[in-house]
Amino acid sequence: MKKRVIVVAALIIKEEKVLLAKRKTGDEEVLGKWEFPGGKVELGESETNAIEREIKEEFELKIKAEKFITNSICEYSTKIVDLKLYKCKYISGEFNLHDHSEYKYIDLNELLNYDLAPADIPLAKYIKEMKL
Repeated sequence: MKKRVIVVAALIIKEEKVLLAKRKTGDEEVLGKWEFPGGKVELGESETNAIEREIKEEFELKIKAEKFITNSICEYSTKIVDLKLYKCKYISGEFNLHDHSEYKYIDLNELLNYDLAPADIPLAKYIKEMKL
């Protein structure tokens, strides 16, 4: 039986554009793919604390998780990922990439033009339809 992993992702919107980042580390199924940035929830950690910590670790940005939006469950070759998207507010900091090769703020209607990680595709479709 595959291990189930809870992962949180940040929806950060700036000037009506959405933040995406391109993976340079991690499983081969997501390497080089675009994603809503985030990471795994650690044992005993709340989802909102996890997303704020992950964005600090990966980008050196301070954000505030505001509300849960939706989730997507995706089966990869070695695990099942429950990816939970949170709308987050940028507080402070300058981008410093650790696990990603690049980042972009893109228009909502361009989201599905990117080579997204499998678990991120349903999230992108959802926020595009909801016009968040």
